[in-house]
Amino acid sequence: MAEVRFIERAAPELADLLARDVAGWLADAIGRRARASLVVPGGTTPGPFLDALANRPIDWARVSVVASDERRVSLASPRSNEAMIRARLLRGPAAAARLVSLLPAGEGAGAMDEVRARVRPLLPFDVCVLGLGEDGHTASLFPAADRLAEALADDAPAVLPIRAPGAAEARLTLSAAVLRDADRVCLLLSGPAKRETLGRAMRPGPAADMPVRAILARPGLVDVYWSP
Repeated sequence: MAEVRFIERAAPELADLLARDVAGWLADAIGRRARASLVVPGGTTPGPFLDALANRPIDWARVSVVASDERRVSLASPRSNEAMIRARLLRGPAAAARLVSLLPAGEGAGAMDEVRARVRPLLPFDVCVLGLGEDGHTASLFPAADRLAEALADDAPAVLPIRAPGAAEARLTLSAAVLRDADRVCLLLSGPAKRETLGRAMRPGPAADMPVRAILARPGLVDVYWSP
């Protein structure tokens, strides 16, 4: 089980602090091996963090960015994680970063192989920032998702198609293993309900019930950035 370290701040200060820390970790990775990789979550919570990170003065041309998961929607959709990342992060200094899309170029049998081939050179990720749902999901690793057992397996492929219960769109998600094995792993959450969810996930139980447990099972540290 990971060591969990809580960092609590008001929302604007938390976004700035996480941006500073992530930029520092990316700069360290660039200094060690001339490149860095970053996983960021979708949804609305990370927006202020991405805004703050976009202005950090690091060598963004050496950074590859990938979403933790994606909905199978067009980039014109307000539900597109990739579109949100492009709008909130890939501007200012961070416009020089390379966004690695999870969306397949086609629909044929080799479509997922092509997506996995894009992601594979980034592994292991240097920094992985994840969100958390009140049901214990992270990325698109939802309880009762159709391919959850495969996505939680240690030998899972880097990217899987997956369907979440009650979700209108099919999704693509990074697997638990590649998320867990990043050099730095952070959870970004806000509000007392998410803090309570994380508390439940830290108790013993199956990862299938609360998939974020698969991330918390990593050796080492998980930093939790929380705004009440």
